[in-house]
Amino acid sequence: MAQNNDNYCFACGAENPFGLHLNFEKVEDKITATKNLAREYEGYEGAAHGGIVATMLDEAMCAFIKYFYNEQAMTGRLEIRYRHPTPIEQDLTISAWQESQRRNIITMRSTVTAADGSVTAEATAKFAVVSLQ
Repeated sequence: MAQNNDNYCFACGAENPFGLHLNFEKVEDKITATKNLAREYEGYEGAAHGGIVATMLDEAMCAFIKYFYNEQAMTGRLEIRYRHPTPIEQDLTISAWQESQRRNIITMRSTVTAADGSVTAEATAKFAVVSLQ
């Protein structure tokens, strides 16, 4: 599921040659994607760069809003807890779900989970639903 009309989004755009090409699907009341990060996204040996992990967490939450609400949203606040190094060159699961909503503000959570089932990073965020037109 592409979230960006121009298909050049760094996180999900199919046409961005340097992008992550995340493809989210609905699984019950969540959005999930599987990604195997290449060494190009490494921070230090064997671990993904923290900025790449943050991008995946943020994009999952945006994808949820696009999928469930068919709306664009802007990240207002993003808090990340890096629990363990996120490994590269193995399957990761990125998931997001809604915690609450008040008017046009949606509170979200997301996680990155390694192949062994350990949560390597988790995020909470507040998004403002906005019209970009």
